Amino acid sequence: MALPIRQKQRVWLIIGFLTLGYAASKYDPEAASNANNQLTQFEQIVQQRQSDVQLEIDATVIKILADDNKGSRHQRFIVEVAPGRTILVAHNIDLAPRINTLKVGDTVTVYGEYEWNEKGGVMHWTHHDPSNRHITGWIRHQGKQYQ
Repeated sequence: MALPIRQKQRVWLIIGFLTLGYAASKYDPEAASNANNQLTQFEQIVQQRQSDVQLEIDATVIKILADDNKGSRHQRFIVEVAPGRTILVAHNIDLAPRINTLKVGDTVTVYGEYEWNEKGGVMHWTHHDPSNRHITGWIRHQGKQYQ
């Protein structure tokens, strides 16, 4: 037996409220605030053309480059930190595992040393330092940390 139109509307209204309630329960204002603070800090570093800055960024992979095999081997890829703001990530794969599952469109969190340049900068030292003279960096991708 078909439900009257009024009852169908009530069912859809209840489903809508439940969906809205679920989405609201996942909202984390502190995380949103941290992301904004992180972006503001990064923008200041870029504007001031700073280098040798230990930095954590959340970014989207926009291009996978060929490995740099001169000297220490590095996995290289370009990430977008904000619209139009890109950074080259040079991840030392002689000291840290390669991220084999990395692909364009993936989100990564990178903690390493930022070096300013005209093209947007480079993040490196995304690994441990076997000599323990430098802060340990890392890359987080799909719940796994590479260092």
